[in-house]
Formats: sequence, structure tokens, C-alpha cells
Amino acid sequence: MAGKRKSRRAFGRIRKLPSGRFQARYPGPDGVLRAADQTFATTTDADRWLARKRIEMEEGRWLDPAEGQTSVRDWSARWLTAVSPQLKHKTQASYRSLINSLIVPALGDRELSSLRPITIVEWVGAMKTRGLSASRIRQAYRVLSQIMRAAVDNEMIGQTPCRGVKLPRMPQTEPHILTPLEASRIVRSATKPHDLLISLLAYAGLRVGEAFALRRADIDVPGGLVVVDENLAEANGALVFDTPKSHQKRVLRIGPSLASRIGRHLETLSGGEEALLFVTPGGKPLRYNQWRKAYFDPAVVAAGLTDVTPHDLRASHGTWVADRYGVMTAAHRLGHSNASVTTRHYARPVTGRDDQVAVAADEWLQEG
Repeated sequence: MAGKRKSRRAFGRIRKLPSGRFQARYPGPDGVLRAADQTFATTTDADRWLARKRIEMEEGRWLDPAEGQTSVRDWSARWLTAVSPQLKHKTQASYRSLINSLIVPALGDRELSSLRPITIVEWVGAMKTRGLSASRIRQAYRVLSQIMRAAVDNEMIGQTPCRGVKLPRMPQTEPHILTPLEASRIVRSATKPHDLLISLLAYAGLRVGEAFALRRADIDVPGGLVVVDENLAEANGALVFDTPKSHQKRVLRIGPSLASRIGRHLETLSGGEEALLFVTPGGKPLRYNQWRKAYFDPAVVAAGLTDVTPHDLRASHGTWVADRYGVMTAAHRLGHSNASVTTRHYARPVTGRDDQVAVAADEWLQEG
């Protein structure tokens, strides 16, 4: 009587190794035979693994293990090259700095597939132990999250390791909201023409970089209009002209007196339509730290105030406008595409308004 023939395995192959354990191999969608990333104690275990791998391919969930072996260093570089054309110059420089200083030194030699949530928790903890600020740690984590999300989208790994990670809390800092009179004192205390620049922060709500980038062509004196379509920022020590933070051009109306003062300043400028309104004594574009130390901070001191930043003037403008004309108007003035940004970071309740509401509510009650 003839013995039973072994049935041919429908998918993959299993062989016994000299160690006594079993190795499973399977053909990928490309026909290349690949070995499992582990060995098995029994053929049954190996068969179960092959069955799961076959289901992954049938359902379109299979990932090429070779892709996951790409190093974090190589993938980070490729990702940054791919996304850079869509980023502002300052953002590019920030991402590159975070990758080179915090991500690659700690994780660069690791394979993408080897990263686990605990790996990221340990990385975040190490940065905290080194004394890095909460802001810096959160920035690095956000960049790594984007890098890992792109690896998932490109089917290099099954899921991102950046999940369930507790990040350090950001300290809550409130902007110093000035009254219009206090802002006016700073303006009057500043040297010319920097009083005009400070006026544009306080009374038009411009970002400092937007004010630094204003050109003659951006000012319509008779119409009292300012066109905001550029921003001047520093990236790795270099000055870069780019679009505003929101990438959106906006046109703002300013008061007649401010427009008239800017008009008189324009008459003193040399150069054509592209001439910058505000420059250094040597005619160069302004740098934030130098400008603040030379012109803004002395004006604050001369006005009898303390702890005021240029950004506080923008926040004050947002608060004044939101209080009188609504959050949507304030959002437009500040160049926010979403009004929630205005209320979260800029507009603040004006002292005494709650008392006024209570009095008005009582009058409404009496009228009823």
C-alpha cells in the first residue's frame, strides 16, 4: 500500500533550521521570496504566521519590510526635501535645525520599523532631562510626528510611533494688554521714523516682520490704505522676505492722521516703489533684536512702562477691535484665517466690561 503524499503548501514555504526551529518564507506581491523576521518553534506557528501574511496581501495591508528598514536619518532628509517647497523659509530653517540637533542625533541610526511609542516617550524624557524648554520639545515632537506620519502614508511602516506621548505643558503667558493711551505714550516717546513703525503695530495690528517689510508701493496715502503682502524674517541668521504668516495678502485701512504722517515720511525716502519704509541708518533691512534694543525698548522705558513687547501692541490692537467691533473684524485686521486664533492668542476681555453688561442686563430686565 502506497504511503500518503504530503500535501503541497498553498502559500509560502517552511523549512527546519539546524537549530531545530522553523523558518517561514513567502512570495511578496512582486514575486520576491522573503523570510519572516522571526523563527518559530513549530510548523503550526509558522503556518499561522504565513496565513496572516497572506491575508495582509489579499486585503492590501502588506508592507515591504525593506522599506521599514530605512533609517530615520535618511527618511527625515528625504521628507524635508519633499516638503520644503511648500514651507516658508523660516519654517524650513526651523525644521532643519530640529532634525539636525534633536531628532537625528538621538534616533537617526534607528530603522523606522524599530520605533515604538516607548522609544518616543524615552526621547521626550531625555530632552526634558537635558533642560530643554517645553516649547522646543513640543516643536521637535511635532516635526517627528510629521515625518512618521509621512512614513505611514508612504506605506513604509504600519502605524506611527508618535501616539499616546505625554508632552510637557507650555507655561501660560498672557500678553500685556495696553490701553490706547499707554500705546500712544510709547509712540510719542519713540524716535522718528520708528514712532510710525510702532504706530502700525498698535493701530493697524501688523506683525513686526510685516512692518519691517513695508515698501513705498504698499502705502496708499490718499485712501488711507496699507497693503500687507510681505514679511521679513530671520532664518539661520539670514534675512528673508516671504509671504505673511497666513500666506494671505490683506488690505488695512488706517486713520487719516497716521496716513498723513506716513505720507510725510515717504517724501523723505529715496528709491522707487520697492523702497522699504523702515531701514537701519546704513539703509539695510531691520533685524528684530537690534531694532528692539535700539528703538523699541527705550521708547517703552521713556513712556514709563515695563514688560512691554512689540507683540503686546498687536495683541492690544486685537483686544480693542474685538471689544468694539467684534472678533471677526479683529481677525481680519490681524490676518487670521480663523477667528479662534484671535480669541485664543490675542483678544482679551476688557476690564470693567462685565460690570457694564450686568448694568445693561438689569435695564433689559426692567424693560421687560
